[in-house]
Amino acid sequence: MPTDRSSLGLQHIVLLQGLSPERLKQLAARCLWQSLPVGKPLLLRSERKSDVFFLVSGRLRVTIYAANGRQVTFRDSLEGEHFGDIAAIDGQPRSADVVTLTPSVVASLDRGAFLALLRDEPVVAERVMRSLTALVRQLSERVIDLSTLGVQNRVHAELLRLAQAAGINGNRARLEPAPTHAELASQISTNREQVTRELNALRRDGLLAKDGRALVLTDALRLVRMVEEVRGA
Repeated sequence: MPTDRSSLGLQHIVLLQGLSPERLKQLAARCLWQSLPVGKPLLLRSERKSDVFFLVSGRLRVTIYAANGRQVTFRDSLEGEHFGDIAAIDGQPRSADVVTLTPSVVASLDRGAFLALLRDEPVVAERVMRSLTALVRQLSERVIDLSTLGVQNRVHAELLRLAQAAGINGNRARLEPAPTHAELASQISTNREQVTRELNALRRDGLLAKDGRALVLTDALRLVRMVEEVRGA
């Protein structure tokens, strides 16, 4: 991939926004660029690799597989995001697997260059700190949910999280494409059958509706109240 096209791609990475064109060209030249098909494993848990990745286009899933083969999904990464900075900072093995959900273009920066970037660009270092802080808060909330909420309430909480990420407009949210029941199950540590049962109950109650490939949340405020009630908010 030519350097000028590569630096243009890096302009869309949130972590790097505001850097000079010359700095972006330097980073682009230092990066390894990859075009990946759907379903391609990019990182494996416990790998001793410490590059940082920039998702130029596409969508990725951060997940792990338990010894019994059960998948536990942490989050999805979207175009413009970065990942892999934990291993780059502490030099320890990877903490999760990363696989492509759609055809994706990624640029990877080696650990030495990434740490130099943090030293040279305070605004980038501050963004990394903020993203890691947000990750800690997200994982803390998930641990609390998994420890204290039943399956029904975990389904409600995950649907609310997805709705907020998609954008709530006029008390409604549209999830498109709709998450599969297996995907929801892996995100809240349960099985597909239980997720199916709870989603059917929400549809019968008028809170969810199917619209083609989309799942529509018809009353976001009501779902917020349901989640806050069980969380004690």
